[in-house]
Amino acid sequence: EIEMIRATLMDYIEGTANGEPDRLKRAFHPDFKLYTVRGDSAWARSGKRYVSNVKKGRKSNRIGRIIAIDYENNAASAKVEILMPNYGRMYTDYFLLLKYKGSWKIVQKSYTFRPYPVKQ
Repeated sequence: EIEMIRATLMDYIEGTANGEPDRLKRAFHPDFKLYTVRGDSAWARSGKRYVSNVKKGRKSNRIGRIIAIDYENNAASAKVEILMPNYGRMYTDYFLLLKYKGSWKIVQKSYTFRPYPVKQ
């Protein structure tokens, strides 16, 4: 199960980094949502809108790594870090995943970021 979850997370990491929207669609549940905090408010965005911003073949300078995976039966959580040196940010993504019809899908992403010093 861990390897199947890892493969789903890599579809997310590599799909966004390499401009592969079809990999993102494979990783996400169709009703996938993203959540973060803007100012003093919780903010939600649809997964469809997120995927539409990833243009086929357009690579981005993103370096991702899986920090943790935990699962029980058909439910899982995961933590991923995404370094975006062009923006001087390190994003931390927390995912909820469900396994159904034989594969793991990301159903929710909550994220935050912190400044990350970029050496010139």
